[in-house]
Amino acid sequence: MVGGLFHNMSNNLDFLRKNMQINDNVLALCHEFNVKKVVSCLSTCIFPDKTTYPIDETMVHNGPPHDSNYGYSYAKRLIDITNSHVIPGMIHRLYETIRNPDIPETEKIFTVFGSGKPLRQFIYSLDLARLFLWTLDHYDSVKPLILSVDEEDEVSISQVAESITKAFEFQGKIEFDTSKADGQFKKTASNKKLRSLVPDFKFTPFSEAIKDTVTWYKANYEKARK
Repeated sequence: MVGGLFHNMSNNLDFLRKNMQINDNVLALCHEFNVKKVVSCLSTCIFPDKTTYPIDETMVHNGPPHDSNYGYSYAKRLIDITNSHVIPGMIHRLYETIRNPDIPETEKIFTVFGSGKPLRQFIYSLDLARLFLWTLDHYDSVKPLILSVDEEDEVSISQVAESITKAFEFQGKIEFDTSKADGQFKKTASNKKLRSLVPDFKFTPFSEAIKDTVTWYKANYEKARK
């Protein structure tokens, strides 16, 4: 159970309790039914707020996470010891803006929360699925493994917004609402360990992944979870 920045900030206790319950239920049932292998997913927001970059698998417990993510982060950290998210939310809000028939196309405004300056690494869901399968088939260690795009593929939130508007062929204007919090400025993760194991893995280019996602969303808008 996870949300975007503002949903996380206003529901820290709920996120802590529910994620602990989810994690415990999954592991308890795996034990009960003699499941041999479990892949548990953690976000980079669980890493310490005050740290050096890039972050790697050994640094999870080197300090407290950013306070906007306390609930989710601490619940997920327990796994290591034994609203919608950014891009989906932006795609949905822009499409709702585009579909509004009352405003001329060139006068429509796509509002992005924050300054647009924070940096993030995003991984395409189909690439992540391929890595999950590889992990199940080939990675037998109990030690953490970061499944992330390369450090140089880090993008700003403003770049994300621009890529989404380009994929939609949006003719309006992007505005950044700086009255809203930016959250943690960056969470740069190292995939050096992953690259040592699968050096030839090819990640889908960011702009291509956004375009494919937007195409899918438009085709499945009526039945997609919102």
